[in-house]
Amino acid sequence: MTVASGLDAVRIGVVSVSDRASTGVYEDKGLPALQDWLGRAIRNPISWVPRLIADERALIADTLRELVDDADCHLVLTTGGTGPAPRDVTPEATLDVADKEMPGFGEQMRQISLRFVPTAILSRQTAVIRKQALILNLPGQPKSIAETLEGLRDAEGRSIVPGIFAAVPYCIDLIGGPYIETDPRVCEAFRPKSARRVVQA
Repeated sequence: MTVASGLDAVRIGVVSVSDRASTGVYEDKGLPALQDWLGRAIRNPISWVPRLIADERALIADTLRELVDDADCHLVLTTGGTGPAPRDVTPEATLDVADKEMPGFGEQMRQISLRFVPTAILSRQTAVIRKQALILNLPGQPKSIAETLEGLRDAEGRSIVPGIFAAVPYCIDLIGGPYIETDPRVCEAFRPKSARRVVQA
């Protein structure tokens, strides 16, 4: 994947929420899955700020605040803790730090997942804006992470269900963040013509 030299660096916080992975009971797969997909999709230089934490509402909220307020992340993605179980509190913690809720992201993630399993309606992913950062809750499984970010394609590679990441770069434009360019082979970002820039390869 080619990094475009004319683009600013993007600081991305990635958070895996898991009691067992955070205590070493099993290997965390959420952070590698997030970094793998985003690293292929984004052409900007990326500075990663990873966190592996337990399913504790106050801890999750504090981590999100730290990533936005102190680490200056433009984009924060969480994985895990979005189901109906008592310990699943990531959406609540995310809303605790929100300036604005962006429910369309969660709606589209569930639409994508419903193509595979009826239990997708049990997922409670959401998205919020805090200051000049977008925070997204993603599913816990690596395959589902890629599907919700990228969307679904037919056998010829044509998009049949848009993934949520197609809307992320323009959202970050609108809240004052850096201009993010994507690799269209992975995910083509959508912007109105008036918002597009010519980027040096």
